[in-house]
Amino acid sequence: MYVSAERYPVVLVHGWKSHPGVWKRLISRLEEQDLAVWSFDHAVMSGASTSEIAGALQDYIAEQRDHSGYGGPVDLVCHCMGTCIARYMIEVMNSHTMEGEIRQLIGLGPPNNGSSIAELFNDSCMGDDIIRKLHGVFVQPGFDPAEDVIVQEFRPGSAMMKELASAGLRKDIPYRILLTENRTQTPEFFRWFHGKTWAFSIESGWKQTYHGDGIVPHSDSFLPGAGFDILPADPRTLEGNPEQYCHFMLPKNEEIIRKVIDYLTDPQTQPQEYCTSPVVDS
Repeated sequence: MYVSAERYPVVLVHGWKSHPGVWKRLISRLEEQDLAVWSFDHAVMSGASTSEIAGALQDYIAEQRDHSGYGGPVDLVCHCMGTCIARYMIEVMNSHTMEGEIRQLIGLGPPNNGSSIAELFNDSCMGDDIIRKLHGVFVQPGFDPAEDVIVQEFRPGSAMMKELASAGLRKDIPYRILLTENRTQTPEFFRWFHGKTWAFSIESGWKQTYHGDGIVPHSDSFLPGAGFDILPADPRTLEGNPEQYCHFMLPKNEEIIRKVIDYLTDPQTQPQEYCTSPVVDS
């Protein structure tokens, strides 16, 4: 697709144990907006580390630039851990060398501060039960968190998460975080956890909250200085199909898609709020 000065390419980065097919609905809508789409596939990189996948993402973007002849900024739209892959690329690997190449980063349900569910998988008391509950939903039979590189790297307090936190956000790139929450406290929102999300902090341990998408609590996502939107804007939207707002559905959710397109077509679009400090779920 032709890339114009007004329409920048959109780089899509899917999440853990996912694939580019989750973007099918969004891609259709982006093409309607005459936006070029570069969909990065790291599903084939089983066993790779965060840094290895980030390096592959950087190579992919370079290849797409060579193929299209386009050398200007791109927008990054990422789901879940894909956001941290992109952040590792721009904050750790290229903290001073990619100015002007990334216009904005939009993360859908990102575990920016580490993943509570990754920590829960490793919990000696609750881990096995949680894994059983999520068999066929989020993990496959036989899943062993100790053998999964990404699960270990995304635990709060891991060396990788400390490296990402130490690098700091890029001052030249707007960060946009799109989140959902169970505003009606409906069990069907994420029925495996009765509508709630597990949240973990090193200081206070475990609790469950409605302020999350079933997999990622808001406290995992918030970054000081980043703009964020919490959806649905109208809680009555959850009356019909509340499960459409859980973590797995974020790339396919129509309200999320509309918000993504708003940011892509007008980067001056203002988020609901800006995060000024780390937020702890209540």
